[in-house]
Order: sequence, then C-alpha cells, then structure tokens
Amino acid sequence: MYIHIPFCRQKCLYCDFPSRADGEYLFQDYTTALCREITGKGGILSSYAIDSVYFGGGTPTVLPVNNLTRIIDCLCDCAQVTADAEISIEANPGTIDGSKLADLRHAGFNRISIGVQAFDDRLLAVTGRIHSAVEAVQAVTEAAVSGFENISVDLMYGLPGQSVDDFQTSLRQAVDLPIRHISAYGLKVEEGTPFHRQQVSGHLDLPDEDEEAAMYDLATGFLPQQGLRRYEISNYARAGAECRHNLKYWHYQPYLGLGAAAHSFIGGQRQSNVIDSGEFIRRIFSGGDPVESREVPEPEVAIAEYVFLSLRTAQGLSFQEFTNCFGLSFTEHFAEIIEKLAGKGLIILEHGGVSLTELGMRFGNIVFASFLPD
Repeated sequence: MYIHIPFCRQKCLYCDFPSRADGEYLFQDYTTALCREITGKGGILSSYAIDSVYFGGGTPTVLPVNNLTRIIDCLCDCAQVTADAEISIEANPGTIDGSKLADLRHAGFNRISIGVQAFDDRLLAVTGRIHSAVEAVQAVTEAAVSGFENISVDLMYGLPGQSVDDFQTSLRQAVDLPIRHISAYGLKVEEGTPFHRQQVSGHLDLPDEDEEAAMYDLATGFLPQQGLRRYEISNYARAGAECRHNLKYWHYQPYLGLGAAAHSFIGGQRQSNVIDSGEFIRRIFSGGDPVESREVPEPEVAIAEYVFLSLRTAQGLSFQEFTNCFGLSFTEHFAEIIEKLAGKGLIILEHGGVSLTELGMRFGNIVFASFLPD
C-alpha cells in the first residue's frame, strides 16, 4: 500500500511531484479523508495481506505524529497488515528531531527514508532544500538512536555546480552513518519546475555529460565496496535491507494507492486519484469517488511495462515468470530485440532469464524503449 501525503514545508527547485507548501490548514481534513478512503476500501483490503506500507510525498513528516498515527491505526483496523510488515516513511531532515523520530517509531514505522540529497550546504541551498548538512547527519544519527534499524538516505548527482569530488564527499559521509540503504539518482530537469525555467533561460549551471558519468561510475564502484549491493539501477542495500515496497513495483505485484494523486494497480487495472488535495477532500467528504482515471493496459503495453520494470533490477526478468504471467515465450516474442540488445552488450541471457549488463544499467532507457510497442 502507498499513502500519499501531498504537503511540504517548501517546494524544492527540481520537484515536479504533486505536493504543496501552503497546505497546513488542510492537515486535519486530509487525515480524515484518508481514513475515510481506507475504510471505504474494505472489500479490496479484505482480499490481500499487506506486508508493505509506504508513506510518500511531499514530505509526510510535516504532518503531526498524531495524524500519522491515526492513519496507521485506521489501516490496521481495516486491513490485514502482517506482523512483519515493512512500514516506511519519507522524511526531510528539516522536519524531524529526536522526539518526533521516537514518536514515529512508537507509532509503528520501522523504516525511514531520509531525503538528504547532498551533505553540502552550498548544494542544498542551490536546490532549495530546507535543511543543512549538519541537520542531515543529526537526523540519521537520531533515527538510529530512536530505534530505526532500517534507515535509507537519498543522494543526488548532476546537481548545478556539483563536482565529482562533491559527490564523493556525500557518498563517504553517507556510508559512515548507520544506514542500510542508499538511493543514488541523477538529476532530471522536469518541465514546470524552477530548474527548468533556469535551464531555458541559460542560468542553470549543470555538470557536463562526462562529469555526470563520472559521478555515476563513482556510485556504482564505491557503494558495493562498502557492503551496499546494487539491486536496482539507482538503489543499493546491505543484505536484507532491500526496499520491499519498491521491489513490489518492479516485480509487477499489485499495490493500492491512497490519497491525492495516488496510483493503484489491482487486478490488472491501473487507476489514479484526483491530483489536487482540496478536490480529493471534497470528493471524499461528499461521498464521491476520488478516482480520476481507470485503465486496463493493452496486452502489448502491459508486457512492455512488465519487461522494463523487471529489467530495472539486478535480478532481471525470469523467463518462467514471464510465461506464467502472459502465456508467451519471452525469447520467441522478442527474438529480434534480444539479438540486437545482446549484440550491443546491453543485456545478458543466463540462469533462465535476462538482465542488464553494466553497460545496460548505464543506458537503461535505451533498453526499455526497445520493448515499447510501435
């Protein structure tokens, strides 16, 4: 289950996620609406055992802990949440302290993903983050003291004005902390963001392609040496700390999304809730349906989604599981594409499946696009 909290203290300059920085007056109503949506999903919730709950955003930790606790309690009352469920929450270092972290752990959260992005005050200011490098270190340290054994941090590379040495400093700082997981991903300038406007006007000082490639190589080489195995294109974990929630996405398993802008994939159907948080509340309070769109993907689209989601992982795609899902032979259905990609050294077929090579990981988007229907 994914639960979307669409509120932030301040929008980052690169962010195009559905969130708002002026929504404190909606906190109580939004919490109530979420609980009503959970209650209204009783039919679906009774059909599944939930072993992963992920609070994302936005910045979920801008909500008071009592609101978050209320949502978890409602979920546990209405659904079969397993005793060993991974219950994750995203956090910004500027929105948590020792006391709040202890309260979050007591509320039932057992995994926390802290959006650090860089241990560098200059880069944090450039990207519009609300925290400092010292606060980031303190947040991770206090999370461990508060009982969080499963701590993840997000780091970004390719930021304006960032050098390879800057990124190396952040990586070294991260692995010196009590973390078990790192997401390291390159900046993508999205339309509609302040960064995009700066780029269009020629005022966004991004590293060149060679510098960004060197940062990518640094992460892929350094983190495994520190005991963080790469299990997905942008994700590294110590043994047993792979993000269960994200693995469900990549393994094409069903998930239910709740809240404004949340997406679901149930019974082969994809659906998405209305994006605007105020409209989401109004629909719930009036007894309406928050779902904005529903779609059953065409077979070739569903196959393509399955393929590139599976190929994002180091494990790759199992031929047998593909056949079980679609009744087709992967090697026969994509014979020409396989030959082309294997010839370029982007994929490798072994152990009853196919996976990306190191080169394929670097140029994953080229591989994924090859499987899209015409």
